Amino acid sequence: MYFVRSASARDLEAIASLLAEVWRATYTPIHGEDKTESLIADWHSPEAIRANMARPDGEYLVADDGEHLGGMAFATPSGEGDIKSVKLHQLYVLPSCQRQGVGRDLFAEIETCFPDAKRLILEVDEKNAQAIAFYEGVGMSEAGRTADCGRDGSAIPAIIMEKPLPPGA
Repeated sequence: MYFVRSASARDLEAIASLLAEVWRATYTPIHGEDKTESLIADWHSPEAIRANMARPDGEYLVADDGEHLGGMAFATPSGEGDIKSVKLHQLYVLPSCQRQGVGRDLFAEIETCFPDAKRLILEVDEKNAQAIAFYEGVGMSEAGRTADCGRDGSAIPAIIMEKPLPPGA
């Protein structure tokens, strides 16, 4: 059984390992080995993880069974649009832990971490059908498109999804 908790510096190596494993399994078939490895090195390096964990406005969560991490999620307030929003930057679950509720638990916790937010937004690679289905299953819907998922210049087409949040979520 996995429990969701705030990540800490002691989780850094396990998070980096988790992200690399998930990305290799998910994105190597979509983007090829070279691009996937380049993105892992850039976006999921220990330094990048440490910087995200240090954001005072963000929530960095892990799903922990006491011995291993099965998933992680990272979100921050977003200034996009005129509605107070939360941007879910990352939600990843190890392939061996998928379809066991780990992702749903992480998502549900993120929904409650920003009580003033009116909506949750995210970008998902348009070729990642499994992630799109997951997000639709938790109430997200398509709100637009971008040519650069994750960062300007990534050249990864993505669907922008959103979900209204209840007051005081």
